[in-house]
Amino acid sequence: MSIETSSPRPGSKSTAGGTPTVAHAKERRLGVASVTMMIIAASAPLTVLAGGVTTTFAVTGLLGVPLSYLILGAVLAIFAVGYAAMSRHVTNAGAFYAYVAQGISRPAGVGASLVALMSYNLMQVGIYGLFGFTVSSLLSSRFGLNVPWWIPVIICIAVVAVLGVNRVDLSAKVLGGLVALEFLVVIVYDVVSFAVAPEGVTAAPLSPSSLFLPGVGAVLSFGIAAFMGFESAAIYSEEAKDPRRTIPRATYTAVAVIAVFYAVSSWAMAIGTGPSQLFDAAGKQGPDLVFTFLSGHVGQLIADIAQVLFCTSLFAALVSFHNAVARYFFSLGRERVIPAWLEATSRHGAPKAGSLVQTGIAVVVTVGFAIAGNGADPLYPVLTMFTWLTNAGAMGLVLLMAIVSAAVIGFFRRRRHLAQGTWSAVVAPAIGAVALAVVFGLIVANFDVLLGQTESTPVSFILPALIIVPGVVGIFWALRLRRAKPALYQRIGHGEEGAATHHLGEDD
Repeated sequence: MSIETSSPRPGSKSTAGGTPTVAHAKERRLGVASVTMMIIAASAPLTVLAGGVTTTFAVTGLLGVPLSYLILGAVLAIFAVGYAAMSRHVTNAGAFYAYVAQGISRPAGVGASLVALMSYNLMQVGIYGLFGFTVSSLLSSRFGLNVPWWIPVIICIAVVAVLGVNRVDLSAKVLGGLVALEFLVVIVYDVVSFAVAPEGVTAAPLSPSSLFLPGVGAVLSFGIAAFMGFESAAIYSEEAKDPRRTIPRATYTAVAVIAVFYAVSSWAMAIGTGPSQLFDAAGKQGPDLVFTFLSGHVGQLIADIAQVLFCTSLFAALVSFHNAVARYFFSLGRERVIPAWLEATSRHGAPKAGSLVQTGIAVVVTVGFAIAGNGADPLYPVLTMFTWLTNAGAMGLVLLMAIVSAAVIGFFRRRRHLAQGTWSAVVAPAIGAVALAVVFGLIVANFDVLLGQTESTPVSFILPALIIVPGVVGIFWALRLRRAKPALYQRIGHGEEGAATHHLGEDD
C-alpha cells in the first residue's frame, strides 16, 4: 500500500502541485513491466490477505468478498482511464491535490488536500493497530512472552520516527525481495486451501447474492484499501521509456493483477477454512487465521516465515505512509496552505516538522486506544484501531477519486486545445465519478456494519466527520486566501506555474 504522492524530497525544485521534478534527469529505463511491478509491490499481499480479508469476513459476515475485488477492479480501471489521460499533461503533479486544483478550482484543491492528509494519516495510524496485534501474537506463540499490543507499536513509532527525520531510505531491492516472498507464501496458501477444501470447492463467494446484502459498503471499504498505490503510476512518468503508453498500460495491468490476485486469495480463504466456519474462525483468530492454517497444513517453519514477512510488510507500509504524510505536510506548508513552519527540514533534508507531527499523532491515538482497550479482547486493536481508522481513510480515498474523476472532465473542458478523446476526457471519467460516488454512498450507508455495530453510536458520525469536515474547512480557507493573499492563492496546486494559469480559463 502506498499513497498517491511521490514522497518528494524537500528542497528540490517543484512544479505543479508542489511535487519535485527529477532534478538530475534519469534515463528513461522503465517499461510497462517495471512500472507494473512497482505498483503491485506496493499492494502488500500478506497485509491484505491476513489483515484486510480476515477482518472483512469477521466484521461483515458476508461471503462475497472475492467478488468485491473484481467489481472494485473494474471501477478503478474505468477511473484510471481519465486519471492516466490527465497524468500525461500534469506530469509531476502526482497528488490528487493538484489534479483537483487544476481540474475544478483552487478551493476544491485545498479541500481535497486536507481530505487526503486526514485520510492517509488515518490509514497510517490504523495500521499500527494491526502491527501491534501481530507482533504481540508472534511473541506469545513462539517465545511465550505476553506483551501488550501497544508496546510494540510505541517502539515501532519511535523507529519509524528516526527513519523519517534522518531520511533513511529502505532498500528497494530488499523490499522487492520481501514482497516476492510474500507473493510466494500467498500462492502456497491459495493452492493448499483449494486442495484441502474441507467443505468442497464452491463458487458461492463469487455470487452477487453473497455480496449485495446489508454490509456491502463495509466490504467495499475494506476492499478499496487493497488497491491503494495503483494510482501512483503517474509518478514514474519521467523515468518511463514512453510515458504516454507506459503509464496507462502499467496502471490497467496493475489493477487487473491486483483484482484477480486478491479475488482468488480471498476465495481460497473461504474454501480452505470452510464457508460455514469462516466467519467464526476469522472473528476469533483474526490475522492468525492464515498462519494457523499454514502451520497445520504446510508446516510450522513456513507459518513462522509468513508471520515474520507479515510484520515486515506492515513495517514497510508504515514507513512508506509516514514518509509520504510527512512530505504532504511539507508540501502544503511550503505553499502556505497550512502553517509555514511545517516546511521545516532536518540537516539531512528530511521534512522534520511534518515527520514529528505525524509521529505525535500516532502516539496520541495509540495511547488513546491502549487506555480504552485495557483488558479487552486481544483482537481489540484489530477490530477497532485498525478497522475504524483504515476504513475511514479508505472512505476518504473513494471520495477523492470520485472528485478527481470530475476534475478530469473539467481539466480537458478548459483545455480543448489538448484534443483529448471523448472516451478518456468525458465518458470514462463520468462513469468513474458516478460509480465511485455509489461506492462512497454504500460505505456511508453501511458504516455501522463496518464498525461491528447494530445501531449508530457517536463513532458512526465522528469517523466520517474526520474526513468530510477538513474538506469543507479547506474550501473556506482557500476562499479566505483568495481575498487576503492573492499571490499565494495563485500558487495553490500549481507550484511555480501558478501565476500563469488564468489564461487557460480557470474559474476559481
